[in-house]
Amino acid sequence: MSHARRYLRVDLGTGQTEISEVPERYLRQYVGGRGLAARFLFDEVKPGTDPLGPGNKLLFAAGPLAGTSASSSSRWMAVTKSPLTGGYGRSSGGGDFGGYLRRNGYDLVIVEGRAERPCYVEIDGTHVRIHDAADLWGKSTTEAQQLLRDRHGKEVRIACIGPAAERLVRFAGIVSDRRIAGRNGVGTVMGSKNLKAIVLHRGETPKVQDRPEFTSAVKEQLAHYTGEVFEQFSEMGTCMAEFTNVTGIFPVKNFREGQLPNYEQTIAGPNYVPYKRGNSGCLSCAIQCGNVFEVTSGPYAGAVSEGPEYESIWAFSGMVGADNPEATILADQLCDDYGLDTISTGATIAFAFELYERGILTPEDTGGLELTWGNHEVMIELIRQIGERRGLGDLLAEGSLRAARRIGRGAESYAMHVKGQELPAYDPRGAKAHGLNLATAATGANHNMGYASQEVFGVPVPYAVDRFEESGKGALTKFNQDMTALFETGIACTFPVSFGWIDVPIFGRLMKAATGIEEFAEESFLWQVGERICNLERAFNVREGFGRQDDYLPQRLRTEPLQRGPAEGHRVENMDLMLDEYYAARGWDKFGVPTREKLAQLGMTDVAEALAAARA
Repeated sequence: MSHARRYLRVDLGTGQTEISEVPERYLRQYVGGRGLAARFLFDEVKPGTDPLGPGNKLLFAAGPLAGTSASSSSRWMAVTKSPLTGGYGRSSGGGDFGGYLRRNGYDLVIVEGRAERPCYVEIDGTHVRIHDAADLWGKSTTEAQQLLRDRHGKEVRIACIGPAAERLVRFAGIVSDRRIAGRNGVGTVMGSKNLKAIVLHRGETPKVQDRPEFTSAVKEQLAHYTGEVFEQFSEMGTCMAEFTNVTGIFPVKNFREGQLPNYEQTIAGPNYVPYKRGNSGCLSCAIQCGNVFEVTSGPYAGAVSEGPEYESIWAFSGMVGADNPEATILADQLCDDYGLDTISTGATIAFAFELYERGILTPEDTGGLELTWGNHEVMIELIRQIGERRGLGDLLAEGSLRAARRIGRGAESYAMHVKGQELPAYDPRGAKAHGLNLATAATGANHNMGYASQEVFGVPVPYAVDRFEESGKGALTKFNQDMTALFETGIACTFPVSFGWIDVPIFGRLMKAATGIEEFAEESFLWQVGERICNLERAFNVREGFGRQDDYLPQRLRTEPLQRGPAEGHRVENMDLMLDEYYAARGWDKFGVPTREKLAQLGMTDVAEALAAARA
């Protein structure tokens, strides 16, 4: 049966492991993947839990399609209480790890407690072992994975942390091969538990309930993987800086400008072709969007990375006012080796650059480093300092919001974050629904929680929109967020979803054929599951004290007109209007709290009761 219907609990404090059945009602309500993990997190992590304490839990999730022949649907997810935001945390990773998790027979692995010493977990079906990891601690993710392959065989797949998570950098991620679940500090939680890695053996390919129907649905799915955009993704991955520069939403110099000068000659996708050495991709994915780049000459010779993709190109170019593609390749490699989220790393460094420009940080504070716009050499040094928590990097390792609060002197005005998480590579002043998603996403600023492809790429689904218009974006943002949650029960990749290569009918056919559950083919059922997940994640945050006050974009975006590019002069003028419309579309009250009526409508009366008890 494709639905494993099992989860593994690993208590690092006691060394005990337990295999249990997923409650049937949870499967029916939340299906799998992100939804199932969010439900267990809500149930098992008490309000007020220290994200870096033993009471927090880290869940690894895969969906019913993982490990099958369905394309772009073997992603995995790490879900936890975030040490960066203090709220709901979720980060999605690629590669083969999700498929291997399902091949070992699990929908979820729940890690709890804290080991006294560094350890790693080996999973081979029902055989689960906790090993000493003293020899792995301090190793880069590349070194650690190679040592584990030497020990357990080339066929294993590994999710591990690097030195950044060991040192509790707030935005450390979890790396599998060269793919990273980077956002929300999920790796930091793993480091706080003294867990270096999870090693998965190959296992058996999951069986599907209706093989002929599943095969037919996969063929229909693959028929959509065509066209110029698909070919570009296959050839150059998500190197798409030209798209956002053309529309003027490519954030430059810490979100002051919307277009990088000379981007066509420097960081647009074709400029990375001379560095390309091959392709890679996730299990059973037709796109193979991973690009292996290598620098063979110059000061950054020897740099090799599976990337950078769009967000990493931006983080280490536009945000710091630089345009050196070779520097972005080395920066991406360093972040993978240390286990750092490229978005938060680049954005926090840009924040420091602006503070230096304004005299809030001085050469004495920076150890003599000149944090001037375009200085990619200093940017590279700061990545190393953050990963090793030394020099100025020790402060920046806390993330821009916490660093700003420690610095004082008005530094908070230049921290570009929502709920403590740094904004990604899209300026909301030129894409208002995209910005509203960044503001209201349960994780803090995260483009992949509700990507507004209608504004970024002009995709007219469910309808065409004016990207500069603010009214009417509440319902659209709900649509995008619910759709993302729907597909992440699979767990399907958000990029083919955004371009319509995977649509709801095909996804439903795949899910029904894989699991044998008739309801999973019903579009209305799937849409309700997506809405249910978003409400559950919001309830988790409300229980932690989050509300309307945490759903605002940074002041700069609301008061300072964007400079340079086609979106020049625009700002987010009426945040309250957009929030009011969004809450109304969601059926929440004016403070952004899911109402009892809405939760009851979604079959979540137990969540409503838990929320009421926590707020009493």
